[in-house]
Amino acid sequence: MTAAGLRIVAAAEELFYERGITAVGVDLIAEHSGVTKRTLYNRFGSKDNLVAAYLTGRDQRWRALVRTAVDSSGTPAEAVTAPFDALRTWSGANTRGCAFINALAELPDPSHPAHRIAANQKLWLLDLFKELATDAGCSHPDTLAAQLLVLHEGAVATQPLPFDGFPESIALARALVRADVPPGR
Repeated sequence: MTAAGLRIVAAAEELFYERGITAVGVDLIAEHSGVTKRTLYNRFGSKDNLVAAYLTGRDQRWRALVRTAVDSSGTPAEAVTAPFDALRTWSGANTRGCAFINALAELPDPSHPAHRIAANQKLWLLDLFKELATDAGCSHPDTLAAQLLVLHEGAVATQPLPFDGFPESIALARALVRADVPPGR
């Protein structure tokens, strides 16, 4: 991506996350990135494509952080809850909740390219929980994965409140994993 394209995505990310996707127009993004609207459209074609680029970048960074947390886990059972540790780290710099949940709420049309990226991010996390639960020898990896995803998303959704739910979420996630790992594993 060109330097101008990177500036556009950086400005869009800041504005979309802080103000909302539908509340931000291309004029404001162009102004904040120091480019013309023509340059913005030449690089991305449409606001929808720019939203997709913004979410794709966040998704790549999130997945890398989760993978690092999983890879640094001590045991397969600890790896199952590693996405909660990644979420705690991620949330330190992202205090307005989840950009993907926000995008799903603002862009309800499943055919919108950004909606698909946001939905796929959640499905990726569900699949990762299933994979990690299977690797840990959990008895019911599909059920456990669904429970962990709901718990994870609840932790994200309550993040903007003046309440630190991460300790409880992590403790509950670990208890769910312990309860599903057969004795001796």
